[in-house]
Amino acid sequence: MADIPVAGYAQGVPCWIDALLPDVEAGKRFYGALFGWTFEAFETGETPGATAPARTPARAYSEGRAVAALAPKRDGRMPTVWNVYFATPDAYALARTVRDAGGQVVTAPVPVGAYGTVALVTDPEGAVFGLWQAGTYPGFEKSGEPDSFCWTEVYSRDGGVVDPFYESVFGYGGTDMPEIDGTAYRLWSPAGTPPGPETAIGGRSLVSGAFPAEMPAHFLVYFNVADCDAAAARTRALGGRVRAEPFDIPYGRMAVLVDNQGAGFAVLQDPEPPS
Repeated sequence: MADIPVAGYAQGVPCWIDALLPDVEAGKRFYGALFGWTFEAFETGETPGATAPARTPARAYSEGRAVAALAPKRDGRMPTVWNVYFATPDAYALARTVRDAGGQVVTAPVPVGAYGTVALVTDPEGAVFGLWQAGTYPGFEKSGEPDSFCWTEVYSRDGGVVDPFYESVFGYGGTDMPEIDGTAYRLWSPAGTPPGPETAIGGRSLVSGAFPAEMPAHFLVYFNVADCDAAAARTRALGGRVRAEPFDIPYGRMAVLVDNQGAGFAVLQDPEPPS
């Protein structure tokens, strides 16, 4: 898998994540205890109201470097979820491209102060992802290291529908991988790089029989951890759940977890170096 850069994100490279939560303060306690993150509030340019303190987003730091944000849900009907954002030099143009390719624009591009411009869109199956056009804020200051983002993949029902979408929208080069437990998997590499595991920045899996029948298409965000089993045990101790117990894959050891408010994510421990 490709190293995720901390500056100069090319189009289609994951550059930021945030969690939409009912209770940001509870999220800070959970992720602070799980990953050792620290937090600071930041302004988004919204006009503060009577409930401003409860609505203030928090930026998360690991070893003093920005890794994610926790944001309050503006509407109880919104999902409690981790979102991933992909870099683009022009969020307005890319949002139009998404629509022309069969996706939908959920939130049209809007400036976030001087930080940049953000949009939320979906693929043709409804999986939600973000676009980020950097202003003063490019995105991750730490990634691919313990307690920070390391990978993302979209779970889809029909690769024949979504693969052409992402590969036309972002210019990805695709690489089909051997099936794991009967599930087809495709890696995506940024435009201009040779496709393959060494350059991949994300991928596409399929919603298999292991998922509930009503499970919609969605992105799963991964965090690198030093100890997958310990992270799963810690999640339980903090009031979260383990959706998939730790298991080994070709890229290390992983588990799928759910925080104490219902947001799902995965953790990945790097493989042991050969002795």
